[in-house]
Amino acid sequence: MYLAVLLNIHSLIIPGLGSAELISLVVIVVILLFGAKKIPELARSMGKAKGEFEKGKMESEKEAGKLGKKDSMEEEREKLEKAARALGIEVEGKSIEELREAIRKMT
Repeated sequence: MYLAVLLNIHSLIIPGLGSAELISLVVIVVILLFGAKKIPELARSMGKAKGEFEKGKMESEKEAGKLGKKDSMEEEREKLEKAARALGIEVEGKSIEELREAIRKMT
């Protein structure tokens, strides 16, 4: 995005300078600022940062999926408890599987 902005305003800064020349100029400035030996290190750091970002993104999506699962499990338990109470089954202290089995026996 930043490069696109640079490419769009480059004609305002230096008239007659094409996109390829602007990119070359940016590369030269980066080399002068950081030195040729630092560029691979900067690229590695950027790659690691991107990897960490992707890892965090995947973990947050995984957590969001777990939250959705937890909600559906709670909804299922509430439905089972409602059905069990309607059949006169005690629901306290029973797992979902125990509730299912008790309902099956009653029906």
